[in-house]
Amino acid sequence: MAITFAVEYDVTLPDASHLLSEEPEMETSLHFAQLAFLVAILEWLWRDRQDFFIGANLSIYFSPEHVKTHDFRGPDFFLVKGADRRPRKSWVVWEEGGSFPDLIIELLSESTEEIDREIKFQLYRDRFETKEYFWFSPEKLEFAGFKLVGNRYQEIDPNEKDWLWSEVLDLYLGVEDGKLRYFTADGEKVASPEEDALASKKLAELLAARAEQEAQRAQQEFQRAEQESERADREAKRAEQEAERAERLAAKLRELGIEPNNG
Repeated sequence: MAITFAVEYDVTLPDASHLLSEEPEMETSLHFAQLAFLVAILEWLWRDRQDFFIGANLSIYFSPEHVKTHDFRGPDFFLVKGADRRPRKSWVVWEEGGSFPDLIIELLSESTEEIDREIKFQLYRDRFETKEYFWFSPEKLEFAGFKLVGNRYQEIDPNEKDWLWSEVLDLYLGVEDGKLRYFTADGEKVASPEEDALASKKLAELLAARAEQEAQRAQQEFQRAEQESERADREAKRAEQEAERAERLAAKLRELGIEPNNG
């Protein structure tokens, strides 16, 4: 799409260096927390990858003409796969090889839900051709997802847990404890950095406790072996004393002219 802009509008593509994001702040702290949660977990899960970009409440400039008219859109959350993983002031399509988001998530609110359900729905489907579009209300917990089939958005069927599969993410998206979050194909919850750190701490504590138990068990075994050795020494000494006593008794009998009965 990017290579057609100059022909379509017969303009020189503008320098993108001045195109800063012009998106307003999130409406509530609940929306902000949900957005930060989605970004942090995916960034952490893909921490070893360098082939994606996540935009959070960031303007997307997709047409030079729309730059002039200030008609541009900033999804709450969007993902572009195959992009360089580096900071950006905005997403400028013609500076990114014509790449549009592969996945978009909008966080519904009373003031934006009509736009998200209608205007943005059509834009993401018809102009962006975004493969997957989800919306979620942090307040009402309404959740829906759509995938692009041909030139239409088809609603994604939920599984038995009401999670929706994302082919773009290769993960499920689902609501748990009032939050939209990611789950693996095996049904495992994808941990946040904090949850991962807590799990690692708990694992370290568990391993330390097990090591302590093993050390105590080894000490007990050593003490038991030592006691067995001491008991064996006592038994050997007792046997030796019995042998010496028997020998003395035999010698005494011989002195008396009595031959001990060796039988």
